[in-house]
Amino acid sequence: MTQDFRLKAQDLKRCRWAGTDELYIKYHDEEWGKEIHDDHTLFEFLVLESAQAGLSWITILRRREGYRNAFADFDVKKVAAFTDTDVERLMNDAGIIRNRLKIMAAINNAKLFIEVQKEFGSFDKYLYSFMPDGKSINNHSGLTPASTPISDVISKDMKKRGFKFFGTTICYAHMQATGMVNDHIPECSFK
Repeated sequence: MTQDFRLKAQDLKRCRWAGTDELYIKYHDEEWGKEIHDDHTLFEFLVLESAQAGLSWITILRRREGYRNAFADFDVKKVAAFTDTDVERLMNDAGIIRNRLKIMAAINNAKLFIEVQKEFGSFDKYLYSFMPDGKSINNHSGLTPASTPISDVISKDMKKRGFKFFGTTICYAHMQATGMVNDHIPECSFK
């Protein structure tokens, strides 16, 4: 029976970007492209994706627990209330990327996230207001763009609202991470 399990595991196909790193594989298999409608998790990915700007995603994944600890378990209200003292604390936290602009952006974005929740009822409703028929997109074309016209529009609107570190490429990565778009390749076992 063990042999049958190994054969089945060997038959699994993944998107190439998942590579061989166990953390990347786990993220690919369990999270990437899976639809999320929970504002808490959407805020987590907003913080993480914004921190990722200019860095590799694996760099952020390896620090995810550090971010969870540093940013109050991604409690948007607590992060929105962070002060200059918190910024200095975070600048000394080796568990995260210690970039003052990105830290300040996370706090700023938390405040704006709450404003969007008030306006739309949830951040999820806001994001899906840009989606065709308010639904996620299953791409599965094998082509993974860096951005799309939808991510262009969302990031432009968020920039107008004052969000930082959330350009169209980061926006599209956020869309992929939260399942607004599912870009798993057609032969992927985890789509």
